[in-house]
Amino acid sequence: MAFRTQRRTCSGQRNGLGGGSFSGGSGAVALCHGAAHVSILADVPLRLLAILELTVLASTPPAPGPGSKGFELCSLVESQPRHGAHSPCPAALALAPSAQAPRDTRPDPQLSRLDYLSTISPAELHTSTSLPTPFAGRRALHTMAVLHQYDYIFALTAIFAILDAWNIGANDVANSFATSVSSRSLTMKQAMLVAAVCEFSGSATVGARVADTIRNKIVDPHHYESSPGVLLLAMMCTIIGSSIFLTIATRNGMPVSTTHSIIGGFVGTATASIGITKVNWGWDGVSQVFAAWVITPAISGCLGGILFYCTKRFILTRQHAVMRSFYSIPFYTFLTISALTIWKGIQGVDLSTRHVLIAIFTTASGVTLLQGFFLMPFLWARVIKEDWTLKWYHIFQGPLLLYRSLPPPTPVGFVKTRIKDYYRGHLTREELEYVRASETLLESVQTDNGEQPDLDKDDVWILPPPAISPPATPRPRSEARSSSEFIPPRPDGSWNSPRVMAWKVNRVLLRGIEKDVISMQKRNAVVTWDLEDMHARAAHYDNRAEYMYSALQILTAATASFTHGANDVGNAISPFTTAYEVWSRGEIPDTVDIPIWILCAGGASLVLGLLTYGYHVMRTLGNRLTLISPSRGFCMELASALTVVMATRLQLPISTTQCITGATVGVGLANGDWRCINPKLVAWIYMGWIITVPATALLSGCLMGLILNAPRWET
Repeated sequence: MAFRTQRRTCSGQRNGLGGGSFSGGSGAVALCHGAAHVSILADVPLRLLAILELTVLASTPPAPGPGSKGFELCSLVESQPRHGAHSPCPAALALAPSAQAPRDTRPDPQLSRLDYLSTISPAELHTSTSLPTPFAGRRALHTMAVLHQYDYIFALTAIFAILDAWNIGANDVANSFATSVSSRSLTMKQAMLVAAVCEFSGSATVGARVADTIRNKIVDPHHYESSPGVLLLAMMCTIIGSSIFLTIATRNGMPVSTTHSIIGGFVGTATASIGITKVNWGWDGVSQVFAAWVITPAISGCLGGILFYCTKRFILTRQHAVMRSFYSIPFYTFLTISALTIWKGIQGVDLSTRHVLIAIFTTASGVTLLQGFFLMPFLWARVIKEDWTLKWYHIFQGPLLLYRSLPPPTPVGFVKTRIKDYYRGHLTREELEYVRASETLLESVQTDNGEQPDLDKDDVWILPPPAISPPATPRPRSEARSSSEFIPPRPDGSWNSPRVMAWKVNRVLLRGIEKDVISMQKRNAVVTWDLEDMHARAAHYDNRAEYMYSALQILTAATASFTHGANDVGNAISPFTTAYEVWSRGEIPDTVDIPIWILCAGGASLVLGLLTYGYHVMRTLGNRLTLISPSRGFCMELASALTVVMATRLQLPISTTQCITGATVGVGLANGDWRCINPKLVAWIYMGWIITVPATALLSGCLMGLILNAPRWET
């Protein structure tokens, strides 16, 4: 089939109405071309799709007479001058009913109707605004980018956007599960599974569909109105600066705010392109970042300390602490669901105060009733009755577990309740004093030949005094490295053998899952304190009482992860969405619609970042900062959620990363001794917060300035 086109000149500049027309078929068709004509041989498969759609219109019967209804097809083609000015091409193509009779300008008689339809590009079909039936309300499946001359910029933006989302998963998502893993409520693999499901499902199903063009209105996007290509470049530099800084911070275990890193990138690119005076330094702009350093950890720390102090004072240290913990679960469940409903459930919903209270009470009551119907009988049978025959799937029996017959006698050597020792590896104050006294005595012992005994410290087993724990349960001085902490050594065989290839995939993709975070937290590092003494100063409570709070901690972690994927993912990928909108449409809207494929790609990148590199932040926001148990971890996560609720209602600047950090410090101080926290690590974390905005602004601004002011060839 021969492809030919007829060129006509436009009679209008901005209105895009063509002056020439082709008559025939279903009406008068005017194809208007500007200074740049449309290539017919490019994107032939896409043109075939346009042919199939327009053939339906061409098959309709023609209207008689010169007043017959027709349509004019025009498409906005962006033309860029040589020296960087960005202005739309005067030629515009729009599909609209024609009010004039077709002129006496006909196509080549040898050009059939189908041949003519093949000259229409998918971009022309996509930019149509008033398609007649059967095209009304439909949109082309394929879009030709308006700023196609900047394809390389968009490609680099997409690559670094994936890296940025990967780092957000390794940093932002990891700090949400650090408390659950450090308290042993979840294993590393369980935490990865819960986070993967909740983050991806939250972003893909109920993720935010609209995001600000410039995060938190740091810069007015209308400053780039005349040069959308510069805004595209600014988004690329912002994402590059943010991703590089997050990679360095995550590698060093700094739990930084990913939102603040993006804000810093905006500040840098705006300063380099339009000037520092165009940056919004007010309370609703950059100033909120500085205020968040004090407001966020202060509120979350106070709430976390109050919650744990009340739990310790009225439940954990009382007689019958296990029963008190059991009966406190419905209250804490109601409080947790209420906070999460206010936080994420009704944000942006226009409801009266009365309807808001009804929605909160109904949601929290419903979840509490379900928890009481299934979870409470299961905990009663497993913990109170100590039914060793109970399996996890028996939870679905609900109230029937209350009438379950007494279990048979426990077999010899069988663990009766299967409840974890949440304090395993953490010595009490008395045990630590005994161990260190034994070490001092051991150092003074000399062998017969006068040499010091050659004993590896990690292999020395010290028995606590009989008054503290039975001698039959020896406790290692320092737990040996878990066999699951590192990937096994490379198996024998050639590089392309199945075993070696599987080992390589496991090393790259599943590296983070194989890490034993709790053992890694005990290693000496630059920012470590006397961890043994710090943990010994915190009280140890009944493991059965702690087990009650592990379920609540999993609930808060999973719900927070789902809401993070539903809301924060859209904000995190807003720079890339803005770049995509500018590249594909050539316009700068105040808000941009986030396509579902971007949400899915962002959610998948977050999950991959958590799986492969999240352990770096988890080992920092864990037992290195303070001793974490299920009761403590639950208070930390609940305090973080309550802080977000309060700050949102009071319109105070907050950061979820700083919320969980402040709550962790507050719970640690509630132990009654300031030495229960690691002050060196707190200072290290604060330093990461302070340098986030300047570092990302410097990286993004320097890159933006170098590109804008780079020398060009003179022609």
